[in-house]
Order: sequence, then C-alpha cells, then structure tokens
Amino acid sequence: MAAFWMWLMLLMVAWILAINGYAEPVHAMPERIAGAAGFFALFFLSPLFRKQEGRFTALLACAAVMAIAALWPEQEGAVNPYPLLVFTMIAGKAVYRLKAVQSALIGGLLLLGSILPAFFGYAVFHPLFILVYSVMLGTAFVMYRRLFLKASDVALRNEALLSEFRRMKRQLVAGEKLARQEERGQIARDIHDSVGHKLTALLMQLEVFRLEAAGGTKERVNELKQLAKESLEETRNAVKTLKEDDTAGLSAIISLIRRLEAESYLRIHMSVKHGAFTAPLSNQQATVVYRAVQEALTNVMKHAKKKEATILFEAPAGTVFRFEVANVTYDEQLSFREGFGLSSMRERVEQAGGHLEIRHYDGNFIVRGTLPLLQKGRDSK
Repeated sequence: MAAFWMWLMLLMVAWILAINGYAEPVHAMPERIAGAAGFFALFFLSPLFRKQEGRFTALLACAAVMAIAALWPEQEGAVNPYPLLVFTMIAGKAVYRLKAVQSALIGGLLLLGSILPAFFGYAVFHPLFILVYSVMLGTAFVMYRRLFLKASDVALRNEALLSEFRRMKRQLVAGEKLARQEERGQIARDIHDSVGHKLTALLMQLEVFRLEAAGGTKERVNELKQLAKESLEETRNAVKTLKEDDTAGLSAIISLIRRLEAESYLRIHMSVKHGAFTAPLSNQQATVVYRAVQEALTNVMKHAKKKEATILFEAPAGTVFRFEVANVTYDEQLSFREGFGLSSMRERVEQAGGHLEIRHYDGNFIVRGTLPLLQKGRDSK
C-alpha cells in the first residue's frame, strides 16, 4: 500500500509539471485533462489485476497509450521535457510489476510515442537523444531487475530458513517437554514403589503394635499411626502432582514464553527479581498469573507493531507478588478500550484478592498485576 501511494504522488507531480509545460492555458486544453483523468482511472484499476498478468499488462498498455495521446507535443513552441518524466515512471512501473517480455512491450510503446512526433515536425527532443536515453534507462532497469530478483530470492531463502528454525525449535521444546514428563513419571513411580510401599508397611506394623499395646503406649502408637497416615497422604499427593502436566506457576509461564518464541517469533525479555520464584502463591493465584500473562502476550501478538515484550516478576518484601507485561506502542496518543480478554483478566485478578492496572505510559502499553502473598509462619484456621 505504501508503494502504491508513493507511485501515485510521483505521477501526480509529473503530470502537473507536464500539463503546465505547454504554452496553452490549462482551461484551453480539455483533451489533455481528459487524457490525464483516463490515465489515472486505469492506474487505479491496475492494482485490482496485479495477480492477472495479462489484464495488468493490457491496462498498463492502455494507460501508456492514453498518456502518449494526452501529452502529445505542440506544433510550435519550446520542448516540454516533463512528458518524458511521465513515460519514464510508466516504464519503471512496468519493470517493477511485470516480467521482461511484458515490460519490454510497454517500454517499446513509450519509446515509439516519444520518437514518432519528431517525424511530423512537432517540438520534441532529438530522436538520437531519446534513443540514447532509452538505452541508458533500459540498462538501469535491467540491473535493477536483476538486483530485485536476487533480493527476492534471498528473502525467500531467509523465510525458508526461518520456518525451518521455528520447526526445529518447536521440536526441541516438544522434546524437552516429553523428556520432562518422562522424568517426572519415573520419579513418581520410584516414590510410589519405594516410599509409598514402606509407609504402608509401617502403618501395618504400627497397627499390629497398637493391638498388642496397652494403656498409655496405645495412645502414643495412635499418634505415630496418624503421623504415618499424613505422610502417606502427602506422598500420594506428591506422586499425583508429578504425574500431572504443569498448568500454572512461573514454570508454566516460562514454557509458554518459550513456545511463543518458537512458534510466533515473539521476542520476550524476562526479568525475575529476588524472591519471585519462591513466592508462596496459591494454586488459584498461580493460575491467575499464568492466564494474565498469556492474555497480555496474545494482545501483543494481535495489536503491537513490534513483536516484542518485556515481562517482570517480583515479590517486594515478600508481602505481595507483582507481574508486569509491557510492549512499545510508538503512539503517544494511544487510546484503548478494555475488551473481553482484558475484562476477564481484571475479574480473575480481583477474585484472587489482587489488583490489575492497565495503562499507556511513556510510549509503552503496560499490564501490571499485584497479588497478596500468604505470610510464612502464619497458620490458617
């Protein structure tokens, strides 16, 4: 789209100079104005057929013929050099958009339109000058075409290499995840087969001893049996947790970041300050942090011009846990409306007892959440 508007502005300037270069006033040459209008109509239509080479070539050829007719030189007066500028830009567009044969056809048509008026006594450049100019321009266009094709080939190769790099990175992440799951499963089986069985055997021995004991000894054995039951239950919970996949917490967030970098080429700068990894987050809070960071990074991928974000985790004084996701916006006057994703994020944080702040400051869009932490050593009743 930017290239289209650039071509349009340059052509408009060239046409204004070309029309004003004639001795007649503008209102006295309606045929030239009509020809210019027809040319620009074809110019606006041509992008619609960019992928249809035949139609695009036909439209550009018609536009060239209309430009030749509209900028036909005067019988008397000074030479107007600006039509040559218009013809050059039309030839450049043909080289930029078409293949060699089609662009040579358009170029030959423009060359004929530049030389032909000289044989009828019109005031134009000398045919030899036009010929030399055309040869030099054609040479420049050929060199440009070669460089353009070479650059396109390099871009395609880079894209192929980037796709392969992303594929290999996805495989690496998937392989690491599988290896981690296998390792966790093995640890869970080892704990279940060794510690779990021994605790079960200990419970059976304590029950036998309790039946044989009497008086105060039986009460003490009951306490030991209860302690062994709690240990067995905690061991079972640990085994169950190891068998499950990570769904929340900072480890899950790191896995999410690695997956986004591998699949979407989203560059993320993460900073974890002292105490954040060991912060005593509840399961609900850990899930809330994970979902909030996930939604914020999704918004970066959808709306940010620069696919880059900064993530900060911190636990100042061990009383609160704070996370922040920021990305550059390049727009100081940015206005935004909270959609469903941001509203849901705010509700989840507030349900977990926290506070969410969303704002635009100093060229950055910032999502910052704060959650209270359970104080160590304080028993919940």
